[in-house]
Amino acid sequence: MKESIVMYPSSSSHHVVSMVELSNLILKHDPNYSIIILLPSTSTTPSNTTTINPSISFHFLPPLASSTTQENAFQSITLNFNNVQHALKTISLTFKIICFIISSTGFHKTNTNNTFPTYTYFSSCASALAAILHLPILHHQTNLSFKDFPHNSLLNIPGLPPIKPSFMPQPLLDRHQPAYDFFLDFTASLLCSDGIIVNTFESLEPKAIKAIVNGDCVSRDAARTPPLYCIGPLIVDSKDRDGHVDHDHVSSSSCLTWLDAQPSRSVVLLCFGSKGAGSFSVQQLKEIATGLERSNEIFLWVVKNPPNTNTEVELESILPEGFLERNKEKGMVLKSWAAQAEILRHDSVGGFVTHCGWNSVVEGVSNGVPMIAWPLYAEQLLNSVVLVEEMKVAIPMTNRLGEEDLLVSAEEVEQKMRELMGVEGNGLRETCLKMREMGMAAWNCNGGGSSFTAFSNLVASWNNHSSTKVTSVENSTFSV
Repeated sequence: MKESIVMYPSSSSHHVVSMVELSNLILKHDPNYSIIILLPSTSTTPSNTTTINPSISFHFLPPLASSTTQENAFQSITLNFNNVQHALKTISLTFKIICFIISSTGFHKTNTNNTFPTYTYFSSCASALAAILHLPILHHQTNLSFKDFPHNSLLNIPGLPPIKPSFMPQPLLDRHQPAYDFFLDFTASLLCSDGIIVNTFESLEPKAIKAIVNGDCVSRDAARTPPLYCIGPLIVDSKDRDGHVDHDHVSSSSCLTWLDAQPSRSVVLLCFGSKGAGSFSVQQLKEIATGLERSNEIFLWVVKNPPNTNTEVELESILPEGFLERNKEKGMVLKSWAAQAEILRHDSVGGFVTHCGWNSVVEGVSNGVPMIAWPLYAEQLLNSVVLVEEMKVAIPMTNRLGEEDLLVSAEEVEQKMRELMGVEGNGLRETCLKMREMGMAAWNCNGGGSSFTAFSNLVASWNNHSSTKVTSVENSTFSV
């Protein structure tokens, strides 16, 4: 039987495309594997995946009752238990499954029968992983929800700078919500994994990685922390981001042509995540536009529809009157989407205003581009603290991050743009360029780079397991 690796991401697009990139990495080092990715029936496959690499295929799970609420999004993971189990049994009839890799919200195989190893691919940073692993300890230290802590409170999490409780990942803020219970269970099941894979590298997050590896994030009576495999930086291909090819090729080509005409390291990219997220109110868009215009910096701005907008709106209707015409020489505005990874690689880009999604952070760091942190949702507030205080690769867009119904003023946008691109930003730029070199060194095959070594150890771990076990899922047991 041909050896197969089965992956099961959660349904969100960034989990899917991250696993596709992980698949490409695995196949680059050993093209003999077949990789099968399990997807909900409602998901779309990242474009060009099977045409570029025919060793990657997709297995669609039967549909569940549809729901868009966060609560039911987490419940769907539990509801898919039998579907995933059946898929694994079906796949094992024609393939020898050598390992099962799941995203940060998925199934964890118990070691009861141990037929093939199960690894967790944690889609955020090691710092967020440290916070998740430490959650049970924080849970038992208080009866308060993180959102209800006194304003001046700080959490001390091993490997992280002090964190405001309100900066914890969004689903954890209210301990009375089902999502909070899900993450408590997830933390416990993480410890049953055969290993945790993270898209980071040792030089980028040394303190968080050390705390995890040393077991400092979990209680003494907890199970051991599984082996940690830091294999970054992995960069999501622009063709696969959001699950489609460059759907506006004309805009992408004109954007890159425009960048070619700009001076080196002169352009600030403003881009806030995947389609369907990272959108701002019309009022906030106008403040951003005014701040950009006043800063006199060159900019490339990706603008999404405002929230709760069912139809596409024209840029002229949501930006200040005459803004596009007045700024056509020093700025470019794209609607909805841009080839972010490709843009950040361009020599003319010298700054990046980001929502602090981890894939975007890795792209910025890997290209030596300093950032302005403007977190919006999920674990991005926590990420922003690490970027600003620990990594020293970003400045915050405002000192009011985390405020409810935050409106960043034009004055703040102007000030931060000038700071990033002026003399004050030189230190950030030097740090980012050093991080870029460290990221490249991490994958040095000849010099024993940390990520290359971690990846080699990961492959060796599932190969060693496979050589001693007969792969069958008939009696496998999974926990959720």
